[in-house]
Amino acid sequence: MKRLLPTLLFVGLLALGQSPGAKLYSANCQSCHQATGQGLPGAFPPLTHLDKVIQAKGGREYLIRVVLYGLQGSLTVEGKTFNGVMPPFRQLKDQEVADLLNYVLTTFAKSKAKPISAEEVKALRAKAMSPQDVLKSRPPVK
Repeated sequence: MKRLLPTLLFVGLLALGQSPGAKLYSANCQSCHQATGQGLPGAFPPLTHLDKVIQAKGGREYLIRVVLYGLQGSLTVEGKTFNGVMPPFRQLKDQEVADLLNYVLTTFAKSKAKPISAEEVKALRAKAMSPQDVLKSRPPVK
């Protein structure tokens, strides 16, 4: 037990040092998109390309809708096709959705885009969509 205590303390301190977005990613996204944000071939896309998405017209709204309402259907990312199902995360509060997306954008996509705000999330939460409709709203990405 004495040997286990320092390890548990270390792990606990690491968790305390995580940002709110990092904690949300670990709890909700990491099992599919992996700790590295690289996803799983054929099922879950990498998150590293999201700077291109957020820079596209309608990209900010699309990313928020993906988290709120999920995705379903075939998705092509950087020439590779993915066909997994992403569940909706409507249970997250507006600030949590913003924190999660800002973490993903800065950590995996290395984006310099203006951070997503809780107000943006709130505005899009009022306009519910199906996962298939979210997929159809994906902006063209170069």
